[in-house]
Amino acid sequence: MSEYRMLRCPVGHVWDPRISGKMCPTCGFVVNGDRKAEALPRAVEELESELLYQYIEPVVGWLACIDGPRKGQSFVLHEGKNFIGRGDDMDVQILGDAEVSRSNHACIAYDPKNRAFILVPGDSDGIVYLENKSVFHATELMDLSRIQIGSTVLLFRPLCGEHFSWRTGPGAYSLYEDSTR
Repeated sequence: MSEYRMLRCPVGHVWDPRISGKMCPTCGFVVNGDRKAEALPRAVEELESELLYQYIEPVVGWLACIDGPRKGQSFVLHEGKNFIGRGDDMDVQILGDAEVSRSNHACIAYDPKNRAFILVPGDSDGIVYLENKSVFHATELMDLSRIQIGSTVLLFRPLCGEHFSWRTGPGAYSLYEDSTR
């Protein structure tokens, strides 16, 4: 049976001090040097193994907030529809901007078949701007497109597209294949 010397903060968070040192990566509590590391049973190893095999939804692109209340924050985009709003259930949650609708202010969809990103206005009253022009219908996004929602400005960067796709099989290219086929 293998044991891990893990640390536990007073809140109950457990972490590996070899990675995060004496500070809890969740709450920031610093464990003093006189506090002993706790030996945790095999359950930690089983949990790590379980987490290793959980499904990972691959990233297909990113948004970076370059202006507004969340300036500096990045958002990961996944295949399919990525809904944008302030609500907890939004794929891209923009907090602190009252001009952004709570639900579905806009949507960015990645179409893996055509390898294209599409910006679609949502069903809210708010207007979405792409390169300072209002968007009222589905519009294709290009690398470094600027999207404004409320007072928030987002910069778009794709990962998937003409030269890369996570999908395998006919029509899918790896990063190093010739895309002219």
